[in-house]
Amino acid sequence: MIVARGLTKTYGDKKAVDGIDVTVEPGRVTGFLGPNGAGKSTTMRMILGLDRPTAGTVTVNGHRYPDSPAPLREVGALLEARALHPGRSARDHLRWLAVSNRIPVPRVDEVLELVGLTSVAHQRVGRFSLGMGQRLGIAVALLGDPPVVVLDEPVNGLDPEGIRWVRTLARQLAAEGRTVFISSHLMSEMALTADHLVVIGRGRVLADCSMSDFIARHAASFVRVRSPQPADVADLLRRQGLDVVDEDDELRVQGLDPAAIGELVGKSGLYLHELTLVRSSLEDAFMTLTAGSVDYSAATPVGAPR
Repeated sequence: MIVARGLTKTYGDKKAVDGIDVTVEPGRVTGFLGPNGAGKSTTMRMILGLDRPTAGTVTVNGHRYPDSPAPLREVGALLEARALHPGRSARDHLRWLAVSNRIPVPRVDEVLELVGLTSVAHQRVGRFSLGMGQRLGIAVALLGDPPVVVLDEPVNGLDPEGIRWVRTLARQLAAEGRTVFISSHLMSEMALTADHLVVIGRGRVLADCSMSDFIARHAASFVRVRSPQPADVADLLRRQGLDVVDEDDELRVQGLDPAAIGELVGKSGLYLHELTLVRSSLEDAFMTLTAGSVDYSAATPVGAPR
């Protein structure tokens, strides 16, 4: 378990992390989301003792991570996959970590096989692709068979098979009762991976809840309605007190489910060509919640949909 209370990090007059209270529990995958500059990496670095908090505390399994007598057997972490000596082989990189942390050397071959690098174990890691480097970084995180796993953008550079593998691995680790804490900018992937979400913006916690609750609270589903008589259908639905938005060649309706809308329109003698429930996505909910916390926002390209 990871517990942060009043965790704060200040650089000059800027608060990168501003008094956050978070508990990352075992047995589930907790996704850590936020716009660029929100304070995610700084928070993860403080969890691992790489940055000293300006105020507040953060503990792993009841104590500060730097106080652990066997760090790699306490927390497995991937923060920067390329933080390694380019002249070493993948096996040698893992071997020195195993020996220095009193981890049985046979564990090296176990994790190499687990991450799919057995065939290139003797290659120098400086020649590895970004995706291979990510796999090696995950191997390092798993080397000590730790109860807590912290992964920062673990799917960067991975192909679709690799992304699916990371998703399956994360859920498997959580099912074993481990604490799994993952940050990512890939909303579609996080939606398939995480059970719980912690969302921060400008150093503050904006949400700390289950995935389903987060989407329900911050983005609304709607029914897509297409008809050869859109104006008449829209007028009918608005008279029933429904929220109707005319969007290009479709109506977006909130307030009734598709079946009820279909019955209402049918009784009025009007025609429908489409009636589809469009469920809210994690990306929609995230964009809605963090709209006021984005420090860097590009202009919309000319002609692009808004």
